[in-house]
Amino acid sequence: MTDLPDPISRRDRQRQTREALVFAAREAFATDGYHGANLENIARRAGFSKGAVYSNFDGKAGLFLAVMDANMDVAFSDTWNPFDRVDEQPPPEIAGDLTHEEVTAAMAGFALATLEFIAVAARDEALADQMAQRMQRLTEAYTAVARQYRSEEDPVSVEELGALVAALDQGSGILLLGGSAAMDQRLLRTGVRRLLDPAGAADAVDDDAGGAPLHDLTVQRRIAASLTQPQQG
Repeated sequence: MTDLPDPISRRDRQRQTREALVFAAREAFATDGYHGANLENIARRAGFSKGAVYSNFDGKAGLFLAVMDANMDVAFSDTWNPFDRVDEQPPPEIAGDLTHEEVTAAMAGFALATLEFIAVAARDEALADQMAQRMQRLTEAYTAVARQYRSEEDPVSVEELGALVAALDQGSGILLLGGSAAMDQRLLRTGVRRLLDPAGAADAVDDDAGGAPLHDLTVQRRIAASLTQPQQG
């Protein structure tokens, strides 16, 4: 007699539903923006009815926050070394059949949707608090990098350095989205290194580190690897 697999638990089924909705929503928000994304289309793309969104999330805002959380889980799963030279890193792994340009477009699209959501959240007390929690998590992730690579002689606290690195990394993306070509990946990495260890930065120049300054290259590659299948919890 063939042994049948145990039936999936209600908790696991709900987790899988949430993951599928988050995955579909990430693509929708990146393509259509926060305001333009349609919950019914997102649910259909994930294989569910619109009611599945409302039974798992607090509407569109709740779903967007869940996508933000999933993205941060991937991007900041570990610290990264901003002093790694580009030519010493393994070649980027592009997700599935996506090209580098498509990955960059997906990241840029979601960044634009995030700017839309920030404007909405700033005018809503409950959402503002939710957004502030994500910003706290974001700065803590950069502080972890600062804690690991900060020069011991630096009089600036590790928390302040983390905030400065966050402002540089996130701000470079905003410049790019606004149409400025003033920053590229090389300049972003140079700036982060000078913040963390000015003396050591001179020995780690990346002349070949071109490309969009949408996060450090290590973070970009983590995000790229998450774009073809739902995150597994």
